[in-house]
Amino acid sequence: MEIKKVTDPEFRAYGQVVDGYDCKELLAAMEQTPLSEDVVYVASVKELEDLPVAEMMETNLFGQMPIQVGYCNGHNKKLNALEYHRNSEVNVAATDLVLLLGKQQDIKEDHTYDTSLVEAFLVPKGTVIEVYATTLHYAPCHVEEAGFRCVVVLPKDTNTDMEPVEERFSEDKLLFAKNKWLIGHEEGGLPENAWIGLKGENVSI
Repeated sequence: MEIKKVTDPEFRAYGQVVDGYDCKELLAAMEQTPLSEDVVYVASVKELEDLPVAEMMETNLFGQMPIQVGYCNGHNKKLNALEYHRNSEVNVAATDLVLLLGKQQDIKEDHTYDTSLVEAFLVPKGTVIEVYATTLHYAPCHVEEAGFRCVVVLPKDTNTDMEPVEERFSEDKLLFAKNKWLIGHEEGGLPENAWIGLKGENVSI
């Protein structure tokens, strides 16, 4: 699979590179976070949220809306699933990593998605990116065998446990957690309540 860069024009359909933020303290703090053989996501980490750069991001990047700052760390080479939110997500690459991305507009009416449409983008260590609300994404892929570390900034309570909802609109079957709509692949090892709608190869890099 061809791996493009977030500085390439093709990335503009999915997000943008963000400058103006000094992330040295954030990257140093990320070096202390666990890195397992699997993928681990922690939505909110107080030590990260207390850093000055987190307050700057809340004030500017999220327009003074409450945020959470967490991380996604581990080892991964496969797509497994795609998710989206009702808002942008900000990532800070604490290591080099690759994101597998798609477009919400390409989800079919039956809520399936053709994985051949997925594109891969390298995010170099230290890079801050905004991933648009309509961008399908999931866990990063590692570039080096040591694994990946990625800061994940989202509106407060995103990706946390939710109460069951009555289905009012067909998209509701994708609602997997607070502000998290998920489409899984049959080979992704997801929980039984996940919507399995990714068709085609479980893309790997």
